[in-house]
Amino acid sequence: MNPLPPTEAVRVWDPFVRIFHWSLVACVFLNFLVEEGETPHQWIGYAASALVAARIVWGFIGSRHARFADFFPTPTRLRRHVSALLAGKPEHHVGHNPFGALMMLALMALVLSLGLTGHLQTTDMFWGDEWLEELHEGLASTLLGLAGLHAAAAIVMGRLERTNLIGAMITGIKLRRGP
Repeated sequence: MNPLPPTEAVRVWDPFVRIFHWSLVACVFLNFLVEEGETPHQWIGYAASALVAARIVWGFIGSRHARFADFFPTPTRLRRHVSALLAGKPEHHVGHNPFGALMMLALMALVLSLGLTGHLQTTDMFWGDEWLEELHEGLASTLLGLAGLHAAAAIVMGRLERTNLIGAMITGIKLRRGP
């Protein structure tokens, strides 16, 4: 954990991370709106998968707080974070907190799973297989639910930590308000 000093502004999210985040949000939103199975739906899904693949690479070679090593949600980090929350003394993380990291990894896994199941539906081997279509739809519903939970958690944790987490994903700068 890297504590954030009470009045310091810290540059945390590099341009790649911010562009990735909002581009993926746009892909998920657009694919929710367009007709399933149609060409635009497929290409938006491929774009989302490519974004996640690029983010995975960036997780190893990117800036400090973009690297998985900076925030990977180990059991120890998760336990410490929960203990601090239950004690009413939330930890302040410059990058992702352990639950945010867990959510990010889950969302990326869902996007890749959706890309795979969507692509498989276009192949001769799985064309028209109802179980695969149902799996794809279930993954999509799970993604939308977790994305909503992610947004709500960013608002709640921002208030608990007295940090504008959503603003930080826009500007790249995390600023904690007051002690």
